[in-house]
Amino acid sequence: MKQPNIVFIMSDDHAAHAMSCYGSKVNTTPNIDRIANEGVRFDNCFCTNSICSPSRAAILTGKYNHLNGVKSIDEHFDGRQMTFPKLLQEGGYQTAMVGKWHLGHGGDADPTGFDYWNVIVGQGDYYDPTFIEMGEEKQYSGYVTNLITDHCLDWLGKRDESKPFMLMCHHKAPHRPWVPDEKHKHMYEDVDIPEPETFNDDYATRSQAAVEANMRIEDMLESDTKGKPPEGLTKLEEKKWKYQRYMKDYLRCVASIDDNVGRLLDYLDREGLAEDTIVIYTSDQGFFLGDHGWFDKRFMYEESLRMPFVVKYPRSIKPGTVTDAMSLNVDFAQTFLDYAGIQAPPDMQGYSLRSVLEGETPDGWRTSMYYRYWMHLDDHHNVYSHYGIRTHQYKLIYYYAEALGTAGSRDENRPPEWELFDLTQDYCEMNNVYGNPDYAEITAQLKEELAALQREVLDEPVKQID
Repeated sequence: MKQPNIVFIMSDDHAAHAMSCYGSKVNTTPNIDRIANEGVRFDNCFCTNSICSPSRAAILTGKYNHLNGVKSIDEHFDGRQMTFPKLLQEGGYQTAMVGKWHLGHGGDADPTGFDYWNVIVGQGDYYDPTFIEMGEEKQYSGYVTNLITDHCLDWLGKRDESKPFMLMCHHKAPHRPWVPDEKHKHMYEDVDIPEPETFNDDYATRSQAAVEANMRIEDMLESDTKGKPPEGLTKLEEKKWKYQRYMKDYLRCVASIDDNVGRLLDYLDREGLAEDTIVIYTSDQGFFLGDHGWFDKRFMYEESLRMPFVVKYPRSIKPGTVTDAMSLNVDFAQTFLDYAGIQAPPDMQGYSLRSVLEGETPDGWRTSMYYRYWMHLDDHHNVYSHYGIRTHQYKLIYYYAEALGTAGSRDENRPPEWELFDLTQDYCEMNNVYGNPDYAEITAQLKEELAALQREVLDEPVKQID
């Protein structure tokens, strides 16, 4: 079989529960749904560190952050290390990277392994953003989501048609501060966005980490809500007002992404490329959409941990497939290499998802995953550093709450704590059952498995309390 083309579309902070193919109660995403309907939807795809730069580094390298060198957003990527784009390039692929990079600029941090790259500076601006095209800064007039797609389509139109291609299309949206385009800025004006069932979570059974985090809807700034709340509101009314302002702009940004996903899909159809092209839509991590009263990510809770991941490839993937097989962002690199017929380096830590994509989960496939958030008490969100294990039924989290020299962390220790959730009984993770005698046996088993996963990925545990 010929080497497939690969189009990897990734947004920033787009939660799976803001996609209609994942059962969203707040919006519809017809073009992203096209990918799911024509291919496979992963219901248990997780990130290994729920924050921008570390997730992107894990995707490029197939390695966990303690090995790829990007544990926080304040650490730049060392482009001298091996990545899957470099291997594809060596294997005859044309490669391009367009959009949000967020792994540093200049020196060894610029994109490598790409025949063409054109990336926004830092987080970028929604309107009239500055890009760095092959090392040269250029400002473009327009809306960033449209511009990124324009550059992608331009490159596709100029490619060498005798070679397979791999395009990484990385959208800035829907990253904070959520500025919609002209087309969608009036969407949802006359509707109320439903509040999640955990909107008024009081964190009663949980760790101090949940209590101290500065990610509440109440913590939002005027730049987030595009103005001050009306005078005379109660605290709850003000929270509800901020939520509506936040969510409507967030979903408007998502609508623009969906339109532009449609532009890329239409191009592939029009040019007769769809049959031979793997198309992926994902996000660098999940996001809290008022869940637990929060915005942002970072925690190992489900809304933050879970990544959307939908893939179509007509030659190999059956339309309308859904899988609950556990997949991780460190798996993506080896999956692409597998389809390209290129040997993955032995130090990549993920596993190819090819069999799962094609409808057969291999015997002995993972039933648990390891997560670690390193950026302790950053200046804006104040989330404790932690690691943990998630199985299909349970989640065990250890807030070791130390900086350990990680860039962007505040060097103030907090008392360490554990949380345990029984996901089949408590899918919203409201009831921490750590220390409950009924869960003593499973707690011991999970701690053993957590230690085994740390050994497997070559990570060092922190001294743990009981």
